[in-house]
Amino acid sequence: MAVHLRLRRMGAKKKPIYGLVAADSRFPRDGRYIEKIGNYYPLLAKTDENRFVLKKERAEYWLSQGAQPTDRVARLLHTQGLMDKPKTPTPSKKHLPKAKAQQRAEEKKKIAEDAKKAADAPSDAAKE
Repeated sequence: MAVHLRLRRMGAKKKPIYGLVAADSRFPRDGRYIEKIGNYYPLLAKTDENRFVLKKERAEYWLSQGAQPTDRVARLLHTQGLMDKPKTPTPSKKHLPKAKAQQRAEEKKKIAEDAKKAADAPSDAAKE
């Protein structure tokens, strides 16, 4: 049984409250869980001490038992000093143009520069 520390969505529509729970990884996000160990109120100010309420002893226990926190929970536990800062994934480069498109763009740029030089050259010869 793989245990995960995850956020469980609670609260009303447009007013989220999340419960931090230890749950079997096979259970759904808002489904059955083993133990509730905290609450997260994202609408409160970041400086508010009640924004993230945690039972530190229970969180330490589950981490010592090998429970894997989700990315968001790892960041929240880092703010409480229970974990090292999680590594952020490197952004993908899918939005960048592919190699052929980059070559075409370079060719267009070169043609534009050549045209500009050609336009400037006759004006220099006329001055002499």
